Amino acid sequence: MTARGIAAVAAATLMLAACGDGGDAPADGDDAGETEAQSTGEAGERDLTLKVGTVLPQTGSLAFLGPPEEAGVLLAEKHINDADLGITVEVTLGDSGDPDNRAYATTVPQLLNAGNNVIVGAASSGVSKLFIDDVVAAERLMISPANTSPDFTDWEDDNLYWRTAPSDLLQGEVLGNLIAQDGVANLGIIYLNDAYGTGLERVLTETFEAANGTVVASESYNAGDTTFDAQISSVMAQNPDAIVLITFEEVKTILPALDAAGFDTSSLYFVDGNIADYSEDFDPGLLEGSKGTQPGPDLGDDFRDQLNEVWTAAGNEELANWNYAAESYDAVILAALAALAANSVEGPDMAAKMQEVSGGSGGGDKYDTFADAAQAIIDGEVVDYDGPSGPISFDENGDPTEATIGIFEYDGENKLVRQN
Repeated sequence: MTARGIAAVAAATLMLAACGDGGDAPADGDDAGETEAQSTGEAGERDLTLKVGTVLPQTGSLAFLGPPEEAGVLLAEKHINDADLGITVEVTLGDSGDPDNRAYATTVPQLLNAGNNVIVGAASSGVSKLFIDDVVAAERLMISPANTSPDFTDWEDDNLYWRTAPSDLLQGEVLGNLIAQDGVANLGIIYLNDAYGTGLERVLTETFEAANGTVVASESYNAGDTTFDAQISSVMAQNPDAIVLITFEEVKTILPALDAAGFDTSSLYFVDGNIADYSEDFDPGLLEGSKGTQPGPDLGDDFRDQLNEVWTAAGNEELANWNYAAESYDAVILAALAALAANSVEGPDMAAKMQEVSGGSGGGDKYDTFADAAQAIIDGEVVDYDGPSGPISFDENGDPTEATIGIFEYDGENKLVRQN
């Protein structure tokens, strides 16, 4: 099967209930959307102010993800406030940095002390692990648009931690099967030694080897490392057909080193932590034919135009990528809908409504805009919000049970072309 063939399968909406510890799968024909709607909320007007603070990467190894994520938050703020339906959102943008520069250590206390009801972030699973307990102790709602480590499924979070990005249990499976179906027999892996990298490496290895492939070498590096000669030499010594790079911005150092060592850079695979437009970074053709995966559906021109409009209106240059913009947008929308359904901006109250408004429980009617969903809640109805990132449908652990993984290929200009 070709990469294009698997792309059509992988990009479809996939159920995740069987991939983790999300509880029992529903019996045949027993879908949450088919059950009778049960609401514990009340009809009536609302008058709420929801303070949202972001802990997203403005600096550090994931800084390229910050602009689309913050743009998603700002666009959600605009749509909610423009709707004028009983809730006003006030956003404060803050820097997460990374485990090296520790910007989060300043940002998180400032946001909590300022009374923010919702913390959106971090992007890095490793960074979220460093402050999640502080947010939970403060009884605030925490929603990450990009945490993919499977570790969060069973985190002791008092129901306050949620994520709109799927666990790497899915991305690892899609990537592993893609590589196998591309005809790769012997695979090398270079990965970041943190919660994100080790989790994705494990699932990728299990999936690829279950498809009769062999991981001939898998070498890790630590956050803050600046040279990767040892890892590259070790992997290349095993003569792999292809190499997967599970990295963040370190990829910009690793790629030239691999090229200089004589590896065919068209035989590389990327992941969400490093898949980006490299047309301004490397010579044309360096990455042509290499591939990668990124959670999220094709956003469409209208949504991308709106993101760019709100982002440039805030004094920024146009967005260079769209990674996790939709997941960030939906994080804020879902928090606002949960606040409306609870008629409260207190963390535990909103948390009690997050699964319901996402369609993971409650059997609500589907809505795809904040304004329509908010009006339905005010009218006393139960809603099931499906946003630009997909259906989501949280399980009881705060994980989305439906998600899309896109497959991309680099063209001759080192730009990404979606294969679905």
